[in-house]
Amino acid sequence: MKGFRAIKRYFRDAIHGVFRNFSLSLASISCITITLIVVAVSLVLSANVENFSNSIRKDVTVVMFLRGDTTNADSEKILNELKTIENIEEDSIVFKSKLESANELKEGDDAFATTVDSWTDETNPLLDSYMFKVKDIEKIDETVSDVKNLPFSKDKINNINYGEDIVHKLVVVFNAIEKICIGAVVALILVTAFLIANTIKLAIYSRKREIEIMRLVGASNISIKIPFIIEGLFIGIFGSIIPILIVVFGYTTLFDFFGGELFTLATLVDPVPFVYMISLLLLGIGVAVGMLGSYQAVRKYLKI
Repeated sequence: MKGFRAIKRYFRDAIHGVFRNFSLSLASISCITITLIVVAVSLVLSANVENFSNSIRKDVTVVMFLRGDTTNADSEKILNELKTIENIEEDSIVFKSKLESANELKEGDDAFATTVDSWTDETNPLLDSYMFKVKDIEKIDETVSDVKNLPFSKDKINNINYGEDIVHKLVVVFNAIEKICIGAVVALILVTAFLIANTIKLAIYSRKREIEIMRLVGASNISIKIPFIIEGLFIGIFGSIIPILIVVFGYTTLFDFFGGELFTLATLVDPVPFVYMISLLLLGIGVAVGMLGSYQAVRKYLKI
């Protein structure tokens, strides 16, 4: 019961401290708000860039052309062998006959319509093919090599096309983008923590006389520190409100405005549960930095 009364008193003193020193508290809250908005924008951009790169990765398709003498029975055996390769997405394996390819060519360009119509099954120069996607694009070369070495399929393959040069460049670019985004977000969080912590330290340092009076009347170090730490908690919460509202309503509005995609392959991250995860992260950063900044100011700057 005594502990409960002490906690209640700590929270009461913290709330009084926030409103009694409103101008300093407002400066700290404003600092948290501004810096967390920057962090929020960075997190949203980083997540969507990563989502875009993952979409491109998943869209890379390997096309395996079969020899002209491949029968339907051979195609079934090839399908079964492809399913044994771990890095191939089994659901993505699609067989396309040379007739289907001819019809696609015909529908894609009217200039070829007359030529394609003149083809018979025997004169059709196109080849049957299998198309599939890989789970890990960085292992695509290894996967294609495994396909070429399949016991039965290797003798039925005409050639395999997956745009090697472009894929390799994409892998390098996407890996670089991913590292840059992670580095930028981490750097911004650290800068944010530094700015917020120092703002709170200055606010508390200006109340040095108040703390000295508390010590003179016999208050323990713990009873002095805890109200200030709780103040940091409240400051962190108040400073996180506007950034969270911007993320929740702003991103949702943006998502609806663009219909979920900037262009064909650049799909945006679905707002739910994305905005809630970002909101919790922003709240966590604000609260953690607010409390830590208050603690460090009381302990280090005021020598308590």
